[in-house]
Amino acid sequence: MPENHRRRCCQIWGFLGCLVLSMDFAAAQIPDKLPPAPDYLGEIRRSPDGQLKTVAADAKQAAAAAKPATMVVGPGEKITTITEAARLANDGEVIEIRPGEYHGQPAIWTKNEILIRGVGGRPVMLADGKSAEGKAIWVVRGGKVRIENIEFRGARVASLNGAGIRFEKGDLTIQSCAFFDNEMGILTANTSDLSLEVRDSEFGDAPRHKASLHHLLYVGAIGKFVLQGSRFRNGYLGHLVKSRARENHILYNMLVDGDGGRASYELEFPNGGIAYVIGNAIGQSAGTDNPSIVAYGAEGPRWQENALYMAHNTLINDHHAGRFVNIFMDKIGADVEVWLLNNLMVGPGDLYRPAQGRFDGNRMIGRGELIDYGGVPLRLTNLSPLRGAVRPPGQARGTELLPSAEFHFPVGSRTMRPTSMLAPGAFQ
Repeated sequence: MPENHRRRCCQIWGFLGCLVLSMDFAAAQIPDKLPPAPDYLGEIRRSPDGQLKTVAADAKQAAAAAKPATMVVGPGEKITTITEAARLANDGEVIEIRPGEYHGQPAIWTKNEILIRGVGGRPVMLADGKSAEGKAIWVVRGGKVRIENIEFRGARVASLNGAGIRFEKGDLTIQSCAFFDNEMGILTANTSDLSLEVRDSEFGDAPRHKASLHHLLYVGAIGKFVLQGSRFRNGYLGHLVKSRARENHILYNMLVDGDGGRASYELEFPNGGIAYVIGNAIGQSAGTDNPSIVAYGAEGPRWQENALYMAHNTLINDHHAGRFVNIFMDKIGADVEVWLLNNLMVGPGDLYRPAQGRFDGNRMIGRGELIDYGGVPLRLTNLSPLRGAVRPPGQARGTELLPSAEFHFPVGSRTMRPTSMLAPGAFQ
């Protein structure tokens, strides 16, 4: 190759080499424009309905996605007392309480969107002569609060209305809790924007002294009250359940005082309001302090709308006489709407036809014609002539009066679908 041609080729290859190096350097300076790699959510599979859905990679990954508790309370933990836990709690937290007895640790819960739950065995809050603000073992005035699997015992205060829980603000849900030997199990404020829901919980053992009336559950003039799947027994002079709420849903409960009980009313709505009482067993003992089982309107109206809708309840009277339902027409007004439908009355007593409303399908039966559960006559035999004897009760104000569940021993409720052989009472 001629010298001038060889020199020309070297110059060209040198130029190309520099160009490649320059391009490599420039590429190294350009930031990566690709999006970040997505998190692995698991396999994509087709569900039976034809939809594509993500299946988590494994149980550990699914558990990691759940929000853990932000505070753990109990012996051996960083936070050992309930009083301290309530003081340190923040909005949106989950507070888990370890099993055991917590003596003299009153608490004031003021935060919003909190869940307080017992884990493992049910922890027990023992008052031991102490209270929050002279009111209760716990005072709740946050926003939206949920309390699960906690027991409250022994509340006593100077005013004689010491509560397991005093509820003063917001929305409160009680799930699977227990209240025993308190001057009041739960006591609420009288504010119409409050809402209380109690499910699958137990109340009992009112203090045995005559200085004051101790109600197992006393609901003030709040906006809405729901009670479902809960059990009440062994009252003394006060009522098992008393509610002044504007709207009440009493569903599938066991409000039976028991042999040793001396409660006054088993269920009372002293100021009327709208009350749906569906699928409950409600019974007074032989030693009752008041012969009426359910009372409505004894202290006159508080709310603009007043109506009582009772359907498919089993009402049990072990007293020598009494009234299964007592409507105080002279106080609440003779024109109040009362529906009594498909209720089953056991034992002696009267059930008066209301002046305004509906009265149909109510039956009386002897104790010996029912099957006992826990010593309480509740369920008709399979061959009872009352099976298929009543019609569906329909709706009231858009609320279905036919029960869709029934109380389940020892506490709680289970779904139930009535058959065409519809019977009066709470148990189909």
